[in-house]
This record gives sequence, structure tokens and C-alpha cells, in this order.
Amino acid sequence: MIDFIGDIHGHADKLEQLLLKLGYVNFKGVYSHPERNVLFVGDYIDRGPKIRETLQIVKAMVDSGNAIALMGNHEYNALCFHFQETDGGHLRKHMIKNIIQHYETLKQFQNKQKEYEEYLDWFKSLPLYYETDRFKAVHACWDNKNIDYLRKTLVKDRLTDDLIYQSVKKGTALNEAIEQTLKGKELKMPEGLFFTDKDGTKRTEIRIKWWEDPTIMTYKSISVEPINNLPEQKIELSELKSLDFYSSNDKKVFFGHYWLKGVPSLYKENIFCLDYSVAKGGKLVAYRLNGETNLDDKNIMYV
Repeated sequence: MIDFIGDIHGHADKLEQLLLKLGYVNFKGVYSHPERNVLFVGDYIDRGPKIRETLQIVKAMVDSGNAIALMGNHEYNALCFHFQETDGGHLRKHMIKNIIQHYETLKQFQNKQKEYEEYLDWFKSLPLYYETDRFKAVHACWDNKNIDYLRKTLVKDRLTDDLIYQSVKKGTALNEAIEQTLKGKELKMPEGLFFTDKDGTKRTEIRIKWWEDPTIMTYKSISVEPINNLPEQKIELSELKSLDFYSSNDKKVFFGHYWLKGVPSLYKENIFCLDYSVAKGGKLVAYRLNGETNLDDKNIMYV
């Protein structure tokens, strides 16, 4: 009896509306339901107008046993933005692009440094994935090999300070596993093609549907985002680090991250993305799992 909730990005008002719609009641600052819990799939911070309030709601639900909260790439990025390198600078460089991404969070914690650092410590307590005998949940991508590697490497499915420092070393197994788990799989576009993302950044790689067999997909069909200039040609398999994909026979899997648009709907009977761009005027989405064998559109709720 779990309600999965997608990327919130500081939209606390929407979160409260959705929790009330799902039948949760606020008692002394903690939302709870007599029969259900929430599983949040990450990305609580950045972009939105009420980041502190969002963190207060989510953390209070976790602390009281009414929710599970996973780490998103924005929480991971915030830790790397904060962690100092031994030779100066930070693990996540303080470039203009990165500063802008974290700007709303930093601004809303102005003169509240101690409180912000307490939340950074809390971020380290967030697991990177969650699995039961009925479902799996992750922020961006469930790749079985990556998750198996992380299970052996992380401490109780979580990052330690030492692991955070190791995780930024490009090309290592840990770096690859965390990048894909929290940010998804990507594919280089054909030579000369690019697109501009939601933040105005020029991109030459597309986020791909990691639940589709890449050997039968085209650039256009495997892209999560609908990009007009992608060709209907078979993808260059040599550009992929792995040909593994999430099977339709595997457990139900819930994730966020991908800034989808339109009316929330299932990709497959075991695949659901909960991120419908609340931070860009879209919807905050939940899926109400009731024990069904196959996912059902009628269990999707949103505000």
C-alpha cells in the first residue's frame, strides 16, 4: 500500500495538495495515512519557490516512518557542490551553469547555513534505490548490473563521504553506476546534430529509454524526449556502454527525472515515470499501488 511521488523541486504547495488528494492528513507538521506510506523518488531541491518547506515535509514523513525518500541527482549534485577537493575547489565545479542550477536552494537557505548543512547530512542518509518482492524504485535508471554493483559497494545502499569523493572520478565503475542510476543512460546523437534543453544548454547526447531493446530502436524512438531533428535510423550500438535493457518480465519499476509533458500515462505495464515537469508548469504525479499485478492508468493521480 504505497504511493509513489515524483520530482518535487521545491513545490511544497503542490506536494501538500497531492498528499491531501491522496488522503494524507497533517497532524503537528507530519503527513500520514491510516493505511499507506509514500515513496519519494528524489529531487526535492532546486528550481522551486519553497525548497525548505518541501524538505521539512519530506523529512518529517521519513523520520516518522510514513515515507521512504530516495536520493535524486539534485541531492547528489548538492553534496558534490558542497564537498571541497583536497587541492582546492569543489567536487562539483562552481561554474555558472552549476551555480544557476543550485541558485534557488542557496538563496532560500541564505543566513541558514547550519540548517542547510543538516539537510546535506540528511541527503547522505537517502538510499539510491529501493526494492521489494513486488516492485523496484530509483531516481533515473534501474540497470540490474549497476544496482548489483552498488549493492556490493555502498554502505546500506547509501553513499559515505569517502564514496562521494570516489564517485566523481570519471570512468570508474562507481562513477558510471551512480551517473546512470541518478541521471539515466545517454546516447550520442549522429554527427552534427544537437538540441537545446529546458535550461538553454546545447546538448549532443539524448536520454534514452533504458527499458527498450536498443538493437531494434531508432534515434527518434529511443529518445525519452521528443526531439524533432532526431532521425528514424537505427542507432549506433557501438556508442552504448551496454546493450542491457529492463525487461517487460521484470518487476514493476517507478522512477522520475525525465521532465515528461502532457497527461501522465504508463510506458508499459511494469514501467512508470513519475516526473511530469512540476517545476516547469507541469504536474506533480503519484502512482497509488494497490497490489495489482500490472500497472494501471487509473491509479495515476496528479495535481
